[in-house]
Amino acid sequence: MSHQSDLIATDIDAYLQQHENKELLRFLTCGSVDDGKSTLIGMLLYESKMIYEDQLAAVQAASATHGTTGGGFDPALLTDGLKAEREQGITIDVAYRYFSTAKRKFIIADCPGHEQYTRNMATGASTCDLAIILVDARHGVMTQTRRHSFIVSLLGIKHVLIAVNKMDLVDYSEERFEEIKRDYREFATRLEMPDQHFVPISALKGENLIAHSEKMPWYEGSTLMHHLENVHIASDRNLIDFRLPVQYVNRPNLDFRGFCGTIASGKVRKGDEVLALPSKRRSKVKSIVTFDGELDEAFAPLAVTLTLEDEIDVSRGDMLVRPDNLPSVADKFEATVVWMSDDPLTPGKEYLIKHASKVAPGRISTLRYRIDVNTLHRADTPTLALNEIGRCHIKLNQPIAFDGYRSNRSTGAFILIDRVTNVTVGAGMILDRASVDASDHWDDEAADSLQERESNVTAQQREARYGQKPATVLLTGLTAAGKTPIANAVERKLFDRGRAVAVLDGQSLRRGVSRDLGFSIDDRSENVRRAAEVAKLFNDAGVIVIAAFTAPFEAVRQRAADVVGRERFIVAHVSAPADWCRAHDTEGAYAKADAGEIASLPGVNAEYEPPAEPDLVLPTHELSFDECANRVVKMLEERGLLG
Repeated sequence: MSHQSDLIATDIDAYLQQHENKELLRFLTCGSVDDGKSTLIGMLLYESKMIYEDQLAAVQAASATHGTTGGGFDPALLTDGLKAEREQGITIDVAYRYFSTAKRKFIIADCPGHEQYTRNMATGASTCDLAIILVDARHGVMTQTRRHSFIVSLLGIKHVLIAVNKMDLVDYSEERFEEIKRDYREFATRLEMPDQHFVPISALKGENLIAHSEKMPWYEGSTLMHHLENVHIASDRNLIDFRLPVQYVNRPNLDFRGFCGTIASGKVRKGDEVLALPSKRRSKVKSIVTFDGELDEAFAPLAVTLTLEDEIDVSRGDMLVRPDNLPSVADKFEATVVWMSDDPLTPGKEYLIKHASKVAPGRISTLRYRIDVNTLHRADTPTLALNEIGRCHIKLNQPIAFDGYRSNRSTGAFILIDRVTNVTVGAGMILDRASVDASDHWDDEAADSLQERESNVTAQQREARYGQKPATVLLTGLTAAGKTPIANAVERKLFDRGRAVAVLDGQSLRRGVSRDLGFSIDDRSENVRRAAEVAKLFNDAGVIVIAAFTAPFEAVRQRAADVVGRERFIVAHVSAPADWCRAHDTEGAYAKADAGEIASLPGVNAEYEPPAEPDLVLPTHELSFDECANRVVKMLEERGLLG
């Protein structure tokens, strides 16, 4: 496992070249207090031989006074360096450690588990590719486990390794491991975690860390280190949307004018046409200059200097993009904000918003709600306190170019800075939509003057005729999750029982009523609005509607509920993860999105927000479509809708 190589003694230049070309994996450890995060990291450092002898001797000496292993070697002290951390036996600040193996280089962020250090945990997770969430086998899934899982999901970390630690304290019980696995999966269905793996370990004793444990022969999966070395992260990088935030204009002489910056996403070649935002001036790339010389092609996350064929106005804070692949440009957007200051967030107060290389004055115009990270419930609140998370509407004094955080972490993130103290007070993730209240028809006032038709048939008479109460069941989930097959199966079962039922399918609607719509954020919102209006008409006629739509945004689903009527609107989350959906995609939508042919496919290059509180969860990766349809019918029966 060690990074050591015979080349160190024979050819140091070849060794350094080999080491430089290794892929880098950034990961964090998180979870509840005392779940063993620091111990796990300490053992990984120890096993990879990345500890100097004097450092090891100091830790062994400190183990006698500050250790939690009864005087034995305590690997947690390798990361818990602060005096307060050693005295309390907890992690307070984010500790970064580095090690490597023959296959990869690693940067570890050891994050604190206490609720009061939520901001520290969010900081450590912001640049990570993978998260190790530790669970104490004795205690199972706890509140802090849920809290950190939510933050990991919020920050867009796709790869999650759930390490069930301290298996030695539960006699290496397979039953206990499977119980924790079920509990976590049931909770995580409400989160965006497309890649989950579970490993039973004992960090202190090194079981299932490097080699398979002889004490857990029932576990046949990969070890923790094998997973870290082999998890595929190359496809996580966005190489489709070219974004270069300009950090500096390099003008050393009259013959050279270059625009310096780190490519946030995408790639660029000599001769490519680029567009500068916000000026919208066009030019072509003349050269790509780096410290090592000129390149024919560059990609994220390289730091480059681009020279252009034309003298166009580009300044620090501007962004170079492709003319046919534009980010959103606006002076307002919605975002999820993690508050990091002792002074509470004040809506209406002006802050500095630093986004990519641009700093602009702005304010939080509306604080829509606070998210309880323990229960994921939403609550109305006038402000946010330290470590709290909320959904906000932000208004800037000038437009910026941005993407949704899910599709582009570099151009979808920002920080809020206090204008007086210059202290960072918050961090935000821009939601992957232009603005739900922009250019849509949800709140059209033109229809307010029209009279609603009064029917000569009452709702009670329809219920008596059909033997049912009308309702709309919205099946929402990723593309190819199984929404339409479930809807068709429910329709068949209800029809065979003599019920009046209809299916509204997203694609069917687009062939008729929504033929004029595309797949932009606003068009998706409008498609759901039209479907909700049609469903309301069906419900008013006494018919049960099964609606199969991706409907990726929670705010849009809530508006649809208002249109149909919340008392008869039911949300069923078809919760198959993205990998399963890819494998069952018969129409090639995911392949087209990967190739850039589909610009905004939820779960790939656009955001999908799982329902916060669905009425029903349908895991099609675990149940057949027929079993899921039976659950929908059973729910309708339990609610007294089928008479």
